[in-house]
Amino acid sequence: MSYAIFQLARAHRAHAAALLRAMDLHPGQELLLMQLFDRDGQTQSELLESVGLDHSTVSKSLRRMQDAGLVVREPAAHDRRVMVVHLTDKGRSMREPIAALWQALEETSARNLSEQQAESFVDTAYAIAEALTSRALPQEESE
Repeated sequence: MSYAIFQLARAHRAHAAALLRAMDLHPGQELLLMQLFDRDGQTQSELLESVGLDHSTVSKSLRRMQDAGLVVREPAAHDRRVMVVHLTDKGRSMREPIAALWQALEETSARNLSEQQAESFVDTAYAIAEALTSRALPQEESE
């Protein structure tokens, strides 16, 4: 089962990356943009926490996104060391294309599944994720 999960994640990530490249985005940047679509003007720390990526990955992605004209980073008024990230007009214009990308990815991913199989897969995937995140590793349990 673990190898099947690995293969699935790898294939999904590769297909998503190809779709993102066509939009001049790198994987993960769409997640940051989606967080900013929901609430513009977040600090880098808030974005880091919401997407669950490490600091260096988020920092590098935001730098690339700023270079591409999608976001601007400005020091916070309350603390000049804290950086607040805002969408630019170009960044805001990515909302619909990103939504369409995720819709296309979902349709492609489920095209060989019945509706019942798709629903069952989602339930199973969440159950596996819960099992992996809610239990200590076996060696931690014995200590």
